[in-house]
Amino acid sequence: MESGVLMLMALDRYVAIRYPLRYATILTNSIIAKAGFLTFLRGVILITPFTLLTKHLPYCKGNMISHTYCDHMSVAKLSCGNVKVNAIYGLMVALLIGGFDILCITVSYTMILRAVVSLSSAEARQKAFSTCTAHICAIVITYVPAFFTFFTHRFGGHTIPHSVHIFVANLYLLLPPTLNPIVYGIKTKQIQEGMLKLFLSQRPLKKEIKVNPNIMRGKHFHR
Repeated sequence: MESGVLMLMALDRYVAIRYPLRYATILTNSIIAKAGFLTFLRGVILITPFTLLTKHLPYCKGNMISHTYCDHMSVAKLSCGNVKVNAIYGLMVALLIGGFDILCITVSYTMILRAVVSLSSAEARQKAFSTCTAHICAIVITYVPAFFTFFTHRFGGHTIPHSVHIFVANLYLLLPPTLNPIVYGIKTKQIQEGMLKLFLSQRPLKKEIKVNPNIMRGKHFHR
């Protein structure tokens, strides 16, 4: 689902830069809701077989996994049976989801680059590039640890220390939700303004008390 959201964001950026005046009519609330639902449905359909494949494996190595969460292959490796089908299906899902989404993102950003270069105003080009920088950072933060985790479980299990597997897998879960708000907060003006209003509204107001200088001096004050 996270990968699908990044793909939809790339398409959203293309429409926003290529057709800024028609953005609201092209990407209506209905279309956005349908795209989000299809992304959710795709994730459910492709991930459900993992549970079914793992459930039917015979287990004889206990129920403790050397991981910080129930990763599919970590659970499957507790089995005494053949986990080749699990590994192949996991690889197919990673390539299908990641490959398709990255292809769409690449095509979108190629069209975005062509649209930005064709802009006549240098200020408009700079603003468009700045808008896309945050999205590119989010893509790198998400896909690099994700693909490392998927492929090393299947091809680098004996050459890469297990502690490295766990460390990168935890980065895959923690980095995107931790850094994405920071990345978008730095690059998005509306978020910056919203955060400033939030923090400024919580600051206590200082009351200024003006004192009559005649009272302080006491020389023009009469009872």
